[in-house]
Amino acid sequence: MIMSKLNLTEAYPEYYKAKSNPQLVELEPYQYITIQGNSAPNAPVFLAAIDDLYKLVYGIKFFHKNEGMDFVVPKMEAFWWVEGELSFEETPQEEWFWKIMFRMPDFVGEGEFELVVDQLVKEGKLANDHQLKFESIYEGKSVQALHIGSYYDERRTLEKIFAFMKDNDLEMNGQHHEIYISDPRKTAEEKLKTILRYAVK
Repeated sequence: MIMSKLNLTEAYPEYYKAKSNPQLVELEPYQYITIQGNSAPNAPVFLAAIDDLYKLVYGIKFFHKNEGMDFVVPKMEAFWWVEGELSFEETPQEEWFWKIMFRMPDFVGEGEFELVVDQLVKEGKLANDHQLKFESIYEGKSVQALHIGSYYDERRTLEKIFAFMKDNDLEMNGQHHEIYISDPRKTAEEKLKTILRYAVK
């Protein structure tokens, strides 16, 4: 018997697919494993956080695979924000805040999260003071659009999102959310696909 493997990207197109023109979507609460910090993108602490997350994701994946419930590793996501009055463009990158995360299948619980984390710590693959968390995040009503191109060229897509909000009397009600559809290690910069999303009210 061939064991089926859950692919969240295919199972939840409303979450993982977007159009180049902004659209309004309604999202449920979902569970994630996350890690939070502040630094420039690609700073050592940022890359180390991604490494810790991947160790945990694969640990959870193989735990459930042994239980007969395998899943494809989901797309990486991140919230980005700054504190204070300055915009992203005006704030030095080393002062940016981020929360990197992976959405988890519904059958993954906090119990398995803790078991896998404890095992990784015992094996010396995670530090005792790791910042990994298992949490539920609810964005609800959101505006999103697909950005194609460099992460540093998102302004043109964001301007469309902000114009859509204004035209529809919507206000931002959350942080800048990115879902990385493309793998930057395997994709030319001008072809990178990223969903940009904002919770609104």
